[in-house]
Amino acid sequence: MKVNTTLAQIGNRRDSTGAISFPVYYSATFSHPALGESTGFDYSRSGNPTRQVLEQAIAQLEGGVGGFAFSSGMAAITTLLALFKSGDHLIVTEDLYGGTFRLLNDVFCNYGLEVSYVDTSDLDGVREVIRASSKAILCETPTNPLLRVADIRSLSELARSKNLLCIIDNTFMTPILQRPLELGADIVIHSATKFIGGHNDVVAGLVAVKDEQLAERIGYLQNAMGGVLGPQDSWLLIRSLKTLGLRVAAQETNAKVLAHWLTTQPLVKKVYYPGLLEHPGHSVQKSQAEGFGGMISFELKTLELIPKVLRQVKTISFAESLGGVESLITYPWTQTHADLPIQTRERLGINDCLLRLSVGIEDVQDLIDDLAQAIGGEDNAQG
Repeated sequence: MKVNTTLAQIGNRRDSTGAISFPVYYSATFSHPALGESTGFDYSRSGNPTRQVLEQAIAQLEGGVGGFAFSSGMAAITTLLALFKSGDHLIVTEDLYGGTFRLLNDVFCNYGLEVSYVDTSDLDGVREVIRASSKAILCETPTNPLLRVADIRSLSELARSKNLLCIIDNTFMTPILQRPLELGADIVIHSATKFIGGHNDVVAGLVAVKDEQLAERIGYLQNAMGGVLGPQDSWLLIRSLKTLGLRVAAQETNAKVLAHWLTTQPLVKKVYYPGLLEHPGHSVQKSQAEGFGGMISFELKTLELIPKVLRQVKTISFAESLGGVESLITYPWTQTHADLPIQTRERLGINDCLLRLSVGIEDVQDLIDDLAQAIGGEDNAQG
């Protein structure tokens, strides 16, 4: 089946009642038919029928053998980090989500996990920091918020040659546009709060794995650490996945128009969007994905414009998070990336004039009109 058919059919008639919408199983525990026998479900932390449908869906969509649902994207990453031990070394994307940086830099450093932050779009730079103790490459692509693009095939080949795991955060692209396991990666992570959830009403994380043995290890850690997704939130994600293809297509269509429009604005200094021909990662993204996504970052010419834009947007909401049907604008300097040291932010280009825009499914002219009046007056609203 094509992907949109697969999405629409998730959970359909999987329950014994023939329900089209798979039920929410609100049960902490399950009875046993007899001593030594099980229905396949014993305790909801270890497995719940609603969560199972979701986990099987993400595995199928990413082309993996196992899927796992967590209470947040950070719970998913925390569980994956438990694959490693004190003294292990990880190679991590340098301009990554601030929450991931905080987890690595402020928490797991206390347990002896060593990290090198590099530009993962620079394969030679990645190769240079590999040590004997290196165990994995953890890569966001496109990155948050600068939308740098890493070559997943090349990173995966390098990781395999050095006996490292290749872990890809696929939050920005979703399996609709990019499937890292098919490109050679070992593990895929999603903050399912974002595009997969798509309605700003659920917090969740998803993982898909290519290898059976690795899936067993992660399944053990998921149960042992307990950061599982509850049945109601699992059902919300099942519901959301059914329209994922339609939403992502609409968001990308809008983002392409908005990105090109932003490049024409006199008060906009720079636009970051992989769909622009001048973007340095454009050709790589085109070769490994089926689109460029719905995320844009752009830099304004003066700092004075930042509070003005954030105060005056009307259709677009000034809020954290991304990927929902509603367009959101965020200020990474004090919000999503505030945990990165100032010197690091400035070196990477995450400066105090940068805004990140999560493009929704609204009419694109309404979004142009809103940005135009917020940046520089109604006469700019020509799309």
